Amino acid sequence: MTIAGSLERVLSRPTAKPYRSGTVKDGRVHLNADGHVDFAPDDIENPKNWSSARRWYITIVVVLLVVNATFASSSPSGCLPSIASTFGVSEEASNLVITLFLLGYCAGPLLWAPLSEFYGRRYIFYGTFIGYFAFNFLCAFTPTFAGLLVGRFITGTFASAGLSNAPGVLADIWGPIERGLALALFSMMTFAGPSLGPVISGFFQLTENWRWSFYVLLWMGAGTLLLMFTIPETLPSRVLVNKAVRIRKAKIAGFENVLSAVEASDRTLFGIFRVALSRPWVILLDPIALLVAIYLSIVYALLYMEFTIYPFVFQQKRGWNAGVGELPLIGAMIGAFLGAVIVYFNSLREKKKMLAGIEQTPEDRLPLAMFAGILFPVAMFWFAWTGEFNSIHWIVPTLAGVFLNTAVMLIFVCYLNYLTDSYLMFAASAVAGNTIVRSAMGAAAPLYTEQMFSALGVGGAGSLIGGVACLLAVIPFLFYKYGANIRMKSKFAPTQNLPGDKANGDSTQSNAHSSANNAVDEAERALDEEMGIPDQEELEEQIEKERSRESHSSHGDPYIDASGMEKAER
Repeated sequence: MTIAGSLERVLSRPTAKPYRSGTVKDGRVHLNADGHVDFAPDDIENPKNWSSARRWYITIVVVLLVVNATFASSSPSGCLPSIASTFGVSEEASNLVITLFLLGYCAGPLLWAPLSEFYGRRYIFYGTFIGYFAFNFLCAFTPTFAGLLVGRFITGTFASAGLSNAPGVLADIWGPIERGLALALFSMMTFAGPSLGPVISGFFQLTENWRWSFYVLLWMGAGTLLLMFTIPETLPSRVLVNKAVRIRKAKIAGFENVLSAVEASDRTLFGIFRVALSRPWVILLDPIALLVAIYLSIVYALLYMEFTIYPFVFQQKRGWNAGVGELPLIGAMIGAFLGAVIVYFNSLREKKKMLAGIEQTPEDRLPLAMFAGILFPVAMFWFAWTGEFNSIHWIVPTLAGVFLNTAVMLIFVCYLNYLTDSYLMFAASAVAGNTIVRSAMGAAAPLYTEQMFSALGVGGAGSLIGGVACLLAVIPFLFYKYGANIRMKSKFAPTQNLPGDKANGDSTQSNAHSSANNAVDEAERALDEEMGIPDQEELEEQIEKERSRESHSSHGDPYIDASGMEKAER
């Protein structure tokens, strides 16, 4: 046995999959319509067929990887004065420890997503998290400011793998219409993690020193590292490759040369990288992608501005200490939780519509974005002018922060879903371009926030942000009314024909389908799979299963229709 094979066997033992490859019997080989190895109905090797308890365990471990990344992104912001004092730099320069970490986030969709698609999610998780853990030692013990900055950039680059690949894992193990709660949990921790970091490090600024914030990251990483090794391979294409290799080794009569779909394709790592590195920039110039990128960049910048704004309001203006002055950020965490609850119940509503056969368009994702778009500037003005005056009780701006972060989360989730539904086969590239732009904006935010609020005051600077938010708030309303027409004219957003636009629609659909047949778009579909972009065929199959299940469960109930929807007279 080769060294790689031995390593595979060793690392497979602790994983949380419900079978061992050596014990699987391939008496009957299931092939798809093209003659390639596929999952049989109720196949135990298909991650979607695993028990709910097992899938929730994997979900929680993957979310823990995300928490490590998001917590680490902002953790040093609570003890920047200590960093500045230790290395003899200004507090503005010390903000670079946040900026460089966020710049590392840009590597996620450009580097780790293509590698994960080619080699599988599992080993990318292993390698990147070990790298993240190792370079946190450099951050914790470095004697120089340059060493700290290098360590932060490298740890941010490695940590981005969890953020970019986690949605894909959730898509692997949960069906398209049953993953609502899992995605709500993922979204909540994406926004709650950055708020928690400064709360803890702020108290270290008081009692210890800045290095303790990195000791906490090391302790969190050590605990997560043990759990991480239990993550099995969930990427369907990689699981089927392993299945095909095992069948060929078993020399089952008639299947000695059977291949998986990936093995039979001409997909290459170079082709996947070519799409990942080039197409996001092309799609970014498309009207929908461009406006969404601008909106989410402003919102993401505000998210990381908060870690300077809150100390400014509660420490500099009100005289609170470094620990207590970060506690109002707990309100931001509560806001993320409220956003997750709203997202979850909205997903249940959308599920009922799908099961009832109600046709959905990408614009149906926007009503929540309209609400959040109005809530965002309202909460921003609320926070700005109650934070301006020390005579106003501290709970008032803290409550504003709750609703501000609820709006931020809803805007993110709604617009990323809108991008996904609008660009279909090009969704991975659209989301990747958006991720890069907003990460760059978030990285720059800590460098100018202090000066901005010092010069304009909390009321003035907050009103500037609120004013921009008012201008951006019209975007979801414009998309809701004109989005279908905009998509019709886009060569990257294929859509159904609109009345009176048949010729244009036929042309657009033809262009989309013809481009989807080439090798480059095979790589795009691979990236879609890697990033957890829903597959339309899988979605339709899942809807049929749910309808069948609902039909059986509601048999005999006169108030439930055949699609599982409650009748109006109830």
